[in-house]
Amino acid sequence: MTAKTTRLLVGGILLVIGLAVLPLLAIDVPGVLPGPTYTAGTLQLLAFALLIAALALTYRMMFGLAGLLSFGHALFFAAGAYGLAMTLEAFGPAEWPSALVFTASILVTLVLGFVLAATVGALALRVTGISFAMVTLAFAQAGSVLVRRNPGGATGGDEGIPLDTANVPPELVGVVDTRNLYWMALGILVVVYLIVLWVERSRAGHVAEAVRENELRVRVIGMRPYDVKLLVFIVASVLASVAGMGYLLLQSGAAPRIATADFTLTLLVIVVLGGVGARWGAIVGGIVYTLLDQRLTALAGSDAIAALPDVLRIPLSEPLFILGTLFVLVVLFLPGGIAGLPSRIATGRRQHPAEPEEAVDA
Repeated sequence: MTAKTTRLLVGGILLVIGLAVLPLLAIDVPGVLPGPTYTAGTLQLLAFALLIAALALTYRMMFGLAGLLSFGHALFFAAGAYGLAMTLEAFGPAEWPSALVFTASILVTLVLGFVLAATVGALALRVTGISFAMVTLAFAQAGSVLVRRNPGGATGGDEGIPLDTANVPPELVGVVDTRNLYWMALGILVVVYLIVLWVERSRAGHVAEAVRENELRVRVIGMRPYDVKLLVFIVASVLASVAGMGYLLLQSGAAPRIATADFTLTLLVIVVLGGVGARWGAIVGGIVYTLLDQRLTALAGSDAIAALPDVLRIPLSEPLFILGTLFVLVVLFLPGGIAGLPSRIATGRRQHPAEPEEAVDA
């Protein structure tokens, strides 16, 4: 183990410990957090940001590692949320203990997520490039329509589906236990990161990276790019389902928006904002985007914005306008995203968009 690896490992452990003790502290960041870090509202927001970061990390593995531009990643996030909600409501004999029903429901949802990922991946990966993106988009649209049509009253339609808490551990239910939900979200992020790290450093991960750079060359040396891309697709999709289950428990329900292609585009924006070249870039991008999205909405309705002239008030009252402007600025002036900022500061010069990014092992 090199000195750099040791520093990264120690830094990562200290960061996780710091995030874990955050609910026990009274840190207040005005304008960024709605209140001190021990309050339920702040913990809810931070837990949501951690889950979005975990989801962005899974999308970054698919897009950044294997070069698969998918417009249907939200389908698997929704499959985890809706699958767990429907399974908890319908699964398990009445005589089973609640803990067993909850555990079995999670396992069944994971299996369903795996089957869905394997099916969609096996079909979509028959084509490449923009054709692959269009096939995943078609599956995403089909899933979104299915959720909104509410077949048999299973998905709740436009109203969404609530969480049946009868078989959910009481430690994960209610405002009082928001701290436990925060720790659950942090645990999901850590597990997702470790699995992504393991895949990227495995032989399959190296082959996937080679496929991204030159698929023809990989075929020439006798390897099968299809199998490796399918593996990455399935792992990323199942991990997205895990994040979806965490989302259901955190929000006590699921809404149809999480099944739309628009939500996948949001993930793409997050990954580009954080930086495709680093794992931690997706995490930072997810947290920053979520905090901006939540706080800019509050800012847009504030009296300070309402008092501005129309030329400023109208655009600043639209959070999407501000987020879109920020995204354009990042693409123009930070081609490597937030993750590329430290190297930019160190070199003291602007990286040209055509220049290759340096590999970041974090």
